[in-house]
Amino acid sequence: MSDLTDDMFLILPDGSDVSPAAPTLDFTRSPVVTVTFAGNRLTRNAARAYQQEFGVGVMEWRMLVMLTRDPGCSVGHAARTTGIDKAAVSRALQRMEQAGLARAEVLGGDERRKSWLLTDAGHALHARMLPRALERQRALLKGFSPDELASFTGYLQRFLANMSEDSE
Repeated sequence: MSDLTDDMFLILPDGSDVSPAAPTLDFTRSPVVTVTFAGNRLTRNAARAYQQEFGVGVMEWRMLVMLTRDPGCSVGHAARTTGIDKAAVSRALQRMEQAGLARAEVLGGDERRKSWLLTDAGHALHARMLPRALERQRALLKGFSPDELASFTGYLQRFLANMSEDSE
């Protein structure tokens, strides 16, 4: 049983202690809301920056990282690892293939089963983008100590693990 009670995360819309309005989630006290808002803003800002600087979107960047880390992975594996839906991963990989950044290898003669690899151009783009991604990360984590960063990352990993359990 959890020590967390619903009232820890709720607010009355008019800010009073007593209101005829129904309570709802407090944007400042709900970590789930905060993570959602942060993720949305992070994705939007990264998409804008990467499109302007490199001509690719954030989905292509994610797949550049995925295929650098796990060459030859399938759409399903990439989707499970990143938490992005298979259709979105597939579309991103197809765009990358059309741009000459990635290529698919058919497995066992079955067109539905493919492993994906970066081309030389894909590796070169990843190498160009990585310093900018690290620069953005340092700016976002400004003011965190190494210990705070380790704790924060641990909390987020636990949060992700709870999400995995919730979806089963």
